Amino acid sequence: MPQGSKESYSTKQKRMARHIEDSEKKSGKSTKSAERIAWATVNKQTGGAKKKSASGSKKKAGGKTSSSKRSGKKSSSRRTTH
Repeated sequence: MPQGSKESYSTKQKRMARHIEDSEKKSGKSTKSAERIAWATVNKQTGGAKKKSASGSKKKAGGKTSSSKRSGKKSSSRRTTH
């Protein structure tokens, strides 16, 4: 897929970009500028196009998360001494 191709975007993302582009054109932006702003906005809001993952690149399900680290800090700060 060539760089700049929009094939891997969902129909919802394409629809969002079209709507944003139309709004930018109405506010006086050029077509090229409106398109750039629209796709940048879609990428920021949705995380970009969904890419096919390579085999073995998925995250492990059993890994620790940052929330478990935070909960440990909370419980240690609540301990009281007698």
